[in-house]
Amino acid sequence: MKEKHRSERIGWLRAAVLGANDGIVSTASLVVGVASAASTRQEILVAGIAGLVAGAFSMAAGEYVSVSSQADTERADLDIEKRELAAQPAAETDELTAIYVSRGLDPDLAREVARQLMAKDALAAHARDELGLSEGFAARPLQAALASALTFAAGAAVPMLTVVAAQPSVIVVSAVSLLCLVALGAIAARAGGAPPLRGAARVGFWGALAMAATAGVGKLFGATVG
Repeated sequence: MKEKHRSERIGWLRAAVLGANDGIVSTASLVVGVASAASTRQEILVAGIAGLVAGAFSMAAGEYVSVSSQADTERADLDIEKRELAAQPAAETDELTAIYVSRGLDPDLAREVARQLMAKDALAAHARDELGLSEGFAARPLQAALASALTFAAGAAVPMLTVVAAQPSVIVVSAVSLLCLVALGAIAARAGGAPPLRGAARVGFWGALAMAATAGVGKLFGATVG
């Protein structure tokens, strides 16, 4: 039976957690800041929706560009490895042998392992053991972009639905958003194999700090304009 490891989730889990966390924090902070300036419900909703749309596209673009850069680097490294394998296969066998020896194999066994793996798929062997690249961890720009955009929108919906369903109160929006942040932090930590309490605490702390800062800005500029 094939074992399933949490590390296989790293690609999509990182993008999804980052998107949802940023969606809640940035949109809730925006709503709290606007609400603190004594704005109307309509003004708060317009600001929140604009923040949701802009943030989702920004997250998608940022993830796509950054992960595409990673993918470009991986492809460039693989191209270099292809040329080296074609030009000097013996040296590449020695290189792979040295890697296995450094990991604890007997030199003769290490060379035999290197030869057999290279006979099957030389590029895959060097990509995995020399470059540290594998199919399970390959950069997927489109997947990361979609995951970030969708989870950002889902996270941003939390403070927006709170404003729609209840009075746009700074306390209510902050409390609901913080509860969701803490839950998200705990779930993400559990999915990644970390202690849920630690994940909940660090996400809650930064979320509370962001909302407190924007509430202060809203109060300051709201009072100044008024």
